[in-house]
Amino acid sequence: MVHLLKVSKFLRDDGNTLEAATTGNLAQASKAVTEENALEWVKNDKRRMLHVVYRVGDLDKTIKFYTECLGMKLLRKRDIPEDRYTNAFLGYGPEDSHFVIELTYNYGVDKYDIGTGFGHFGIAVEDVAKTVDLIKAKGGRVIREAGAIRGDQAETFVEDPDGYKFKLLEKGPTREPLCLVMLRVGDFDRAINFYRRAFGMELLRKEDNPDDKYAVALMGYGPEDKDAVLELTYNYGVTEYDKGNGYAQIAIGTDDVYKAAEAIKLCGGQVTLEPGPLPVINTKITACLDPDGWKTVFVDNIDFRKELD
Repeated sequence: MVHLLKVSKFLRDDGNTLEAATTGNLAQASKAVTEENALEWVKNDKRRMLHVVYRVGDLDKTIKFYTECLGMKLLRKRDIPEDRYTNAFLGYGPEDSHFVIELTYNYGVDKYDIGTGFGHFGIAVEDVAKTVDLIKAKGGRVIREAGAIRGDQAETFVEDPDGYKFKLLEKGPTREPLCLVMLRVGDFDRAINFYRRAFGMELLRKEDNPDDKYAVALMGYGPEDKDAVLELTYNYGVTEYDKGNGYAQIAIGTDDVYKAAEAIKLCGGQVTLEPGPLPVINTKITACLDPDGWKTVFVDNIDFRKELD
């Protein structure tokens, strides 16, 4: 009580200046506490990369390439004629436990601009050379031949029918063969900090390659040998990229889309779709852009499981 009386006396003696400063400090402290609580919640949220979404010009041709050349399975397909598009989900295991691909075909659109910002997807295979031979036999395009070595891994790059690049990594059997999505960013530290704070991802690995003038950071929700990860690539001096109109977004599971959206706003992200249920299916989602303009959709974990049922 004595302390409060002293504060009141100072306010009377100095007028509004001290009052404004005190109010500002209280607001700042309140904001700090709110942000701290939100970011602590993000760390404890049950998150997982669910699927990556992009657009293709010939759905049947792409499905054929992924199943016959890359060994994926067609998990499900849905047609939305009233909105003139079809989705196909492909991957190496069920959606409730694996990272998968969601292809979108918009009626009558047969070509997309991939741009310069999207990099590639990563797929772990037991024998790169054998996989490359199969892709060649099926008419696929090989960009870099098998045998190129990065560290102790053989790797090669191939393109699907729409020009999306896949990096094939030679590894032993893994729980998550669809293991990586690479995106380019214009401010390396800013991107890493955003994904750590707003998305709750861990910085799993960071590499600087000054001879080739680029750096990479692997971000994710678990070890890269067991879970799919996001690879952020920074090319020295390049601050902006053309994102084209082919690549769409990554979807991430969350226990609360409303809290997820608040954390994103606190960390400087732009929420482009306020949290709430989607029409008809009632799955709760929210969508946002990172500081480089890459889109991510957060999906309610319980609603996502219901959707699969």
